[in-house]
Amino acid sequence: MVSKRSRQTGSVVVMMALSMAVLVAAVGLVVDTGVTYMVRDKLNAATDAASLAAARAVSQGKDEATQRANAQAAAIRFFNANYPTNYMGSTARLNAPSVVFNNGMVTVSVSASATLPISFLGLLGVSPLTPAVASQAVRKDLDMAVVLDTSGSLYYQGSNVIASAKTFLNQFNADQDRVGLIHFSYGAVVDDPIRPVARGFDRTSMIKHINDFDFSGSTASPEGMYWARQQLNSVPTSNNNRSNLRVIVFFSDGAPNSFASYLTWKTPSDCTKAGVITTDDDSYGTPGGLYRTDVQASVLTDQRCNPNYAYGYDRYGRYYYDIDDKASALPDWYNGHNPESKPNDPNLREFAVVTDSPRKVTNAVTFANVNRAARNLVEAMARKSQDEGIYVFTLGLGSALKSGTGVDGEKGEDTLKCMANSTDAPARCFNAAKPVGLYCYAATTSDLTPCFSKLASAIMRISR
Repeated sequence: MVSKRSRQTGSVVVMMALSMAVLVAAVGLVVDTGVTYMVRDKLNAATDAASLAAARAVSQGKDEATQRANAQAAAIRFFNANYPTNYMGSTARLNAPSVVFNNGMVTVSVSASATLPISFLGLLGVSPLTPAVASQAVRKDLDMAVVLDTSGSLYYQGSNVIASAKTFLNQFNADQDRVGLIHFSYGAVVDDPIRPVARGFDRTSMIKHINDFDFSGSTASPEGMYWARQQLNSVPTSNNNRSNLRVIVFFSDGAPNSFASYLTWKTPSDCTKAGVITTDDDSYGTPGGLYRTDVQASVLTDQRCNPNYAYGYDRYGRYYYDIDDKASALPDWYNGHNPESKPNDPNLREFAVVTDSPRKVTNAVTFANVNRAARNLVEAMARKSQDEGIYVFTLGLGSALKSGTGVDGEKGEDTLKCMANSTDAPARCFNAAKPVGLYCYAATTSDLTPCFSKLASAIMRISR
């Protein structure tokens, strides 16, 4: 006869066994779920990196077969680099990357899975978990204007700027992407116009022009920005010719301090031409000029537009012309590229020179007004570009960008951030409803190529 005590002991043993089984299952679920999430996150990161790398590698090669092979090779390389062997004891499997070409758009699909080792749940007869993920990057046709600062402050960094700019261009498809190249200091030069109808760009010509860059002059950022937007808008909208993705990439090492203008003269016959009026980065002095708008650094040959032609050299070794004794007023609106026959045509007004916002500017030809107007104009041009669906990406070089300059002591990088409408831009200019670009800061020239690559990656991400 089994005693009541024995029966109770047996019941306790059974209950303990069941409790242990439930506890083991619970522990197994928690542990396996945690490991699965970690493995899945790592897979996601690896496939994302692989798809983006593949989308960039599509630019390499003269035909689809070569481009597909380069994209697939890049996907495999980047997946392996981002998913460590035996991560959390797992075994990863990358499926063959898919690269599909369709009417100028390339879709890269990357998928992968991982098998986890036998764990707590495996002891209970549950099959090993096999998390799987997929990532896709769409490489759309691209219209892009690349704007490079070639001012004198970059003289000793010029070779690094040249090398990094060429590396950046090599990340785009010379047969499919439209690219225009512009450089500026006093004036701006369109080295390679964007193709208005045909796709692609002449990489050889662009590299030759970049190799020939000379670094001199001041920082007329509005001139570079003006031509960047003009180049993108020169591609007609008819027959869906414009690309869905339109981008301006703007590089500089300083704050804007100059812009092109038809000035009002005390004696109207003194000068009838547009020229670049300039300041430096100090907070005092008088405006100088006038410089040609269509070349990098050359004065207007008409001495009536440079009344003090022999004024001498400034502290940077540049000719500097004091024009405020004969010029009586700045224009109300930016007019530096209007026809000479109608410099102040009301139908050609886009960007206010005389304004209260964000920096107050009056008509007087003073250092403060010219310096402030240069910053206002380049920001206004960037905003107008974003209104038109254009993304602006900016890259700044050097510690000077983090120091206050000009009449208001503003940081140059704040202007670059406002131009990009980056998430870290000053509150006065960030607008989440407009295309949000990216600002990358290169502290030294060794950071230039990584920054250019970061911008290239960001451009690829836009179309995902």
